Formats: sequence, structure tokens, C-alpha cells
Amino acid sequence: MTNIVIINGANAHTSRVNAIQQHIQQAAEVVSIIEVHRLPAEDLLTADFSSEAIKSANQLVSNADIVVVLTPVYKAAYSGILKTYLDLIPQKGLEGKTILPIAVGGTLHHLLAIDYALKPVLCALGATNILQGVYVLDQSIQRKNDGFVIEVNVLERVNQQLQKAFNDVVLIN
Repeated sequence: MTNIVIINGANAHTSRVNAIQQHIQQAAEVVSIIEVHRLPAEDLLTADFSSEAIKSANQLVSNADIVVVLTPVYKAAYSGILKTYLDLIPQKGLEGKTILPIAVGGTLHHLLAIDYALKPVLCALGATNILQGVYVLDQSIQRKNDGFVIEVNVLERVNQQLQKAFNDVVLIN
């Protein structure tokens, strides 16, 4: 069974990023979630590697075959809260894992945020198998009373990359 962990760098449950998380949770069998905004702020800000919450989150990453990194785009880069957690993953913590970066932003002008801001950090953490990222315009995800509605073309792109992730894991193992 393929083990997936989602690292969600959104700062609230109202973020459109959560729509993508919910979709992946429904599409995959076993998904663990690290919602960075729920980790203790002091542990994140002081880089407390001994924190039980941080150790627990890092164990989820360690056990994962596929790591999905979800982030909103702020100021042409991934979220600051995501960076605080990525700094706490061990130096080679993403080695041997298939990584799928997904970003949600307000404009196509930030389309390259995944390639120029997020991927270098993932590489520094030992990631060698980083799939093509999925950039989603936030207008493609509508908030509804009971959740979110994601445009079909976005779902297709996310599903296509998820399928590649699953195929990569099968080939590697």
C-alpha cells in the first residue's frame, strides 16, 4: 500500500488550498495530513527539533512514499508557515520520496513560484524525484456553504500528477 503524506502550508481551514487536500484525501487510500498551522507556533518559530509535535510530523514524512506539498502563494513564493516547517525536516528527510508540489495563487504571474521558490528547498531536503508541480488559480476553486467546488480541468491535472506519483512509487519499489 502506498503511503501518502500531505504537508499543507495554508494558514487556515478557509484557504482554497484545503480543497485540494480534501480531493486528494478522497482519491487516495491512505493519506496522512500535516496541517502546519496546527503545529505549535513556538516549536515552529524557535525551530524546536525536540518537540513531540514536530517529531510526530517528521515521522509521517519519514514513513511516506509520496509527499504532497500544498501551499498558497504569497508574494511570489510559498507560504512562510510552510517554510518554518520545512526547516524542521531533517537534511535528507525527502530522500527516496516522490514529491508532488501544488500551489494555489491569485495570478498567473506567480506560476513559476513552484519551480523557482519551492523546488530548490525540496532539493535541499534530499528530494530527487520531484514531479511537475500543479499551479492552480484560486478563481478555479469556489467556496460553497458546505465546502469547495474545484473546476474539472484542475481536478484532471491534480489526478494526472497523482497517478504519476503512484506509478513512480511502483517503479521504485
